[in-house]
Amino acid sequence: MAEIMKILVVDDEENLRHMLQVMLRKHGYHVETAPDGSVALQMASHHQFTFILCDIRMPLMDGPVFLKKFAEAGFRSTIIMMSAYGTMETAIACMKQGAYDYISKPFKNDEILLVLKKAEERERLKREGRQLKEENKKENTCSDIISENPRMLEIFQLVKKVCDFRTSVLILGDSGTGKELIARAIHFTGNRSGQPFVAVNCGALPEALLESELFGHVKGAFTNAVSDKIGLFEQADKGTLFLDEIGEMQQSLQVKLLRSLQENEIRPVGAGAVRKVDVRVISATSKDLVKEVERGRFREDLFYRLNVFSIKVPPLRDRPEDIPLLIGHFLDKFGTSLGKAPVRLTSNALQALMRYHWPGNVRELQNCIERGLILCEGTEMDLDSFPGVICDCKTDNWSGGMFADCLSIKKADEMLERELIRRALERTCGNRTHAAKLLEISHRALLYKLKEYGLE
Repeated sequence: MAEIMKILVVDDEENLRHMLQVMLRKHGYHVETAPDGSVALQMASHHQFTFILCDIRMPLMDGPVFLKKFAEAGFRSTIIMMSAYGTMETAIACMKQGAYDYISKPFKNDEILLVLKKAEERERLKREGRQLKEENKKENTCSDIISENPRMLEIFQLVKKVCDFRTSVLILGDSGTGKELIARAIHFTGNRSGQPFVAVNCGALPEALLESELFGHVKGAFTNAVSDKIGLFEQADKGTLFLDEIGEMQQSLQVKLLRSLQENEIRPVGAGAVRKVDVRVISATSKDLVKEVERGRFREDLFYRLNVFSIKVPPLRDRPEDIPLLIGHFLDKFGTSLGKAPVRLTSNALQALMRYHWPGNVRELQNCIERGLILCEGTEMDLDSFPGVICDCKTDNWSGGMFADCLSIKKADEMLERELIRRALERTCGNRTHAAKLLEISHRALLYKLKEYGLE
């Protein structure tokens, strides 16, 4: 055996304990014995056993009581009950309480070995399932989000704080900033990671179809409803429902969504009864929902229901330090999938990508690198691999407009300094010590300039 299995035999018959110990040791198991459930509990508190063979009828503490106390203590072992004739109902009751299987006395050695082999296979499958869950969790957590930006690092901390709660989360940010990645990180980092993560784009479906998608429908509810359909809320039961582009949802559907969130229940289209659901809702939008509420396009009560815990994802133009990191990540990712040899950017190409303002954010950068790899024929990717709009960008996203009407060098210096200070404070969320380091000036100098420019 690749791994030595530790077995505890619990039985008041000394001869049976000895027989099982000798037989199982011959087949490679490490075996210990106990005369009753009380002794077995003490042994389990000091040693981890893979399997426990436990008799049902014993003095002091019998099998069913041992099974109950073993579970209450939080111990984890696969328990196989041994039952004499006439105690089959008790054995089945033990299985309902958590025992894996039972075997009737008297038994042959092969019967015990067969049950143990089945239990070993079950343990192997459970281990592989846990490994797959951990791999899936790792692939869907913040490790997928490439960033050294202080605001993004703060978002990672927010994800860890909210992930285990059922609290509604609203993720705000421009299109392409990675809002769904944040939503997945919340789900797969938290205690719902083993349950479904269901995503829907509220702006991609017409109102009538979206209602059916969210809540489901019953047969005959409308034309072409030839059978019952489970909605996304029910599909996400015990897990997370991600409502992307929530700002696009029509008001009539907003009312039904609000009721579902308040009552934790849904009513399928055409159904007469409601159905209870346990769903954590994460929503996202690139719209300014406060303005949408003011204009009467989004319900205020729904906004407050969704906005219990909000996360604002900064655009890529405010994360210039992340651009080289993302470029390297996408070069590796798409280089492998496209079967390309390792490719690096020329200095001119990197400068062009750094100057560009990226209105499509990380998604646009990703598409740009993938396109560039397809066009690139050597091991260096130059400007000719990128769209003209990127190559023609000579200034960054704010300086051209800032200095458009300014010819004074002194005034331009002040404007530039003020803007850099503002951006540094914004990126560090007002942390002046950190902002001074980004600006490469002393903390005292920063305080002086804040007073000079009236930025306090």
